[in-house]
Amino acid sequence: MSPLNSIKGFKPARGLKNAHLQTLYSALFRKLSPPDGEIEPFELSDGDFLDCFWYQKPSKKNLKPIVVLFHGLEGSYKSPYIAGIMHSLHANGYLSVLMHFRGCSGRDNRLARCYHSGDTQDAREWLASLHQRFPKIPLFAIGYSLGGNMLLKLLGEERTPLMKAIAVSAPLQLDICADKMNRGFSKIYQYHLMKHLKKSLLRKYNEHDMHGLIGVDSQGVKKMRSFWEFDNTYTGPIHGFSSAQNYYQESSAKQYLFAITTPTLIIHALDDPFMTPQILPNKNEISSRVRLEVSTHGGHVGFIGGSIFRPEYWLEERIIRYLKL
Repeated sequence: MSPLNSIKGFKPARGLKNAHLQTLYSALFRKLSPPDGEIEPFELSDGDFLDCFWYQKPSKKNLKPIVVLFHGLEGSYKSPYIAGIMHSLHANGYLSVLMHFRGCSGRDNRLARCYHSGDTQDAREWLASLHQRFPKIPLFAIGYSLGGNMLLKLLGEERTPLMKAIAVSAPLQLDICADKMNRGFSKIYQYHLMKHLKKSLLRKYNEHDMHGLIGVDSQGVKKMRSFWEFDNTYTGPIHGFSSAQNYYQESSAKQYLFAITTPTLIIHALDDPFMTPQILPNKNEISSRVRLEVSTHGGHVGFIGGSIFRPEYWLEERIIRYLKL
C-alpha cells in the first residue's frame, strides 16, 4: 500500500468548510479549560531550561503510556489544540506532557537564542530523560505545526525511544511556507504571530546585547513585518545559520522523511492557509514507515467535523485511533 492516502473519514462541519473558519474556530469558540497539571523545569546541556507541563506524571501506581506533545509557533499548554488533546488522551488512558519550547511557558529562557523549526536537540534531551527515568513505559509523540516539523526532522535524523509519532499540519518546506504567509489573507496570521515573536525578542534586549549580536536595534525589530525579515535578522544568525534561506533549507523536515524508521502518521489539509500543497512529499521522498493522510479540507490544525453548533474534533479522534492501532 502507498504511504500516501486521502482522508476519507473527515468531513468538515456544515458551515465550517472554509479553511480560515477551520483554522480559527477552536481558538475563537472552543471553551475548554487547560488541564489541571504541573510544570517540571528541565535543565538543558547548554545552560538553558525548558518548562514541561504534565497532565498526570507517572508514579508507581500510574504507569500508563506517555504521549509527549510539541506545540506550534508561540504555543503553550493554554493553546486550545493542546488542551483538547490532553483531555482526550487522559480520557483514553494516556499520560501526557507538553514540552514547551524555550520561552513559551510564560518564563523567558536564559540565553539570547530561543527555538526554531529545526531545533531537535532540546527534544532529544527531553525524550532521553523520559526514557531513562521511565524505561518500562511506552513513549509516543505528537507534534503540531512547527513542533510537527521539528519532530519529523528528529525522527529522520536518528532512532528515538518513541514507539509511534504523529505530525499535524507540519510546514515541511519552510521557505514555501514563509512565502505563503506573506501573501493574501495569510498575512493576518503572520501579523498575529510576528507580534508575539517581536515582543519576545524585544524582552531579550533587557538581558543581552542583542544589538551587538544581531546588528539590529530595538526599533529595527519593531519595524519587521515578515517571517523572512525576522528569520534573516534573528532566527537564522542567532542559531548559527548564514541567512533565513539557509535556516529554511537546513531545517525543513521534507528532506528527512525518507529516513524515518518509527511508525509515523502525518495529517495534512490541502487548504492549509499556512502553506501550499507544494510542500507535500511524493512517494519517493517518504519512508514506508510513514503514513501521509491528506484531506481536501481542514485548515491549519483544524479538522472540525459535526456541525457549527455541535462541533466534533475529528483530529483528536484520529490521533487516538492511530495510537491504539
